[in-house]
Amino acid sequence: MNIEHSTKRTNKVSVSWCIFILLLAVVSHPAKGQGSLTLSKAIKDAFLNRKNIQAGRADLSIRKLQTDALYRKYWPQLSAEYTYLYNPILQTSILPIGVFNPSYPADATKSVQFGTKWSQTAGVTLNQPLFDVSINRQIKEGKLQDRIAAAAQAQTEYELAYTVAQVYIDILLQEAKIRSAIADTNRTWVSYQLLQNKFDQKRLLKSELNKGKINHNNAVQQYRNAVAQLIEDKVYLLFLIGQNNIEQFDFAVDTSFIKNEIAATMDTQPIVANIPELQQLQLKGELIGVQTKTEKAKYLPTLGLKGYLGANQYTNNFDPTAANSWFGLSYVGIDLKYPLLTGDDRRKKIEQLRLQSAQYYQQKEDRTAQYYKDALVAKIKMEQMLSELKTQEENIGLNEESISVYQARLSEGQESASSLNLEEANLQKLEAEYQNNRMQYQLYFLDYLKATGRMEQLWK
Repeated sequence: MNIEHSTKRTNKVSVSWCIFILLLAVVSHPAKGQGSLTLSKAIKDAFLNRKNIQAGRADLSIRKLQTDALYRKYWPQLSAEYTYLYNPILQTSILPIGVFNPSYPADATKSVQFGTKWSQTAGVTLNQPLFDVSINRQIKEGKLQDRIAAAAQAQTEYELAYTVAQVYIDILLQEAKIRSAIADTNRTWVSYQLLQNKFDQKRLLKSELNKGKINHNNAVQQYRNAVAQLIEDKVYLLFLIGQNNIEQFDFAVDTSFIKNEIAATMDTQPIVANIPELQQLQLKGELIGVQTKTEKAKYLPTLGLKGYLGANQYTNNFDPTAANSWFGLSYVGIDLKYPLLTGDDRRKKIEQLRLQSAQYYQQKEDRTAQYYKDALVAKIKMEQMLSELKTQEENIGLNEESISVYQARLSEGQESASSLNLEEANLQKLEAEYQNNRMQYQLYFLDYLKATGRMEQLWK
């Protein structure tokens, strides 16, 4: 009875194990119809499909149109004017009638009303700026604002590309963890079967068998966790690249971008022109300089050409078309304005702008130093990781050699199977760590690219 029960249990476990092996094979090996997504395409799709990127680019177009419109301030300004007035109380003035008529005393005066009850005016006014420094300053400020907005947009795309690359590499890491988990699960299953056989032969305590089952359960759970994290990473990557159908997470990532770069030859000096954040701070400092000149230009004269062509009508009764009641009016002249007081403290305003400019340049220097530090740290970590990879490669070779020895001794009956399984498990673990470290090296390389302004090589 015990033998039959043991046989049924063993058969049930064997069937479950076969189903599990099939599941591993399906998940770990890409289907023939599975699409491949390169890192370059993932980043380009993110730039193309993310709505915040599209909105930012639309904002740049709007800003450029607004800046281009500033040039129209140099164009002639023509306006048509028409007014129709009713004057219930006419203006009264005092005239010195003694000056005009000797029959009156010299200081004689008389009150006289001017105007009519009804009046209307129609005409056109032309203003042509000839010299106005403020217009030129506004255009320069507008162009700098456009460049600052473009730098901010580039920084958004820069960070998006970095995030996409991080998730992409993390997918590779999770796939490596799955391979390691599969190896660990195979090892713990073999160990559990050996313990089960000894238990069935009454040569092992149940507590020892339970430990073997716990080890196997933990290995299976680690595999499940890695698969769940891989799916989560793929869903997140699809979100980043603007893929609405998140169910299409079954795609293969491309490892062709992985290269064993020589960290010792890498330049850790940031390329300021390629780092949008630093460019933005530089442009903000330049903008303050232009705004300082604009502030000084408030006290410069402006010169323009002004002309008017029109006519006035005066009547005591409402009659817009009354004959002989219209009188023409026109003039052309130079309009010169020289501001004396502008209602603000120019000296304090300029000092404020000077301090703001120094603040932006100080922030740029600090952030440049930060980028340099990040690049240097990434390079150090890469060099350390390359050294570790070299050590692991040597250890893998030595481990393979040892396994060959164990296999030979096992065939001669001089070594136990458990010792060989242990050595093989150590080799599998070492190989999994080696793959993880290769991917970790790529994360450090990604940090180096970001810190030095060389991210564009990932998608161009």
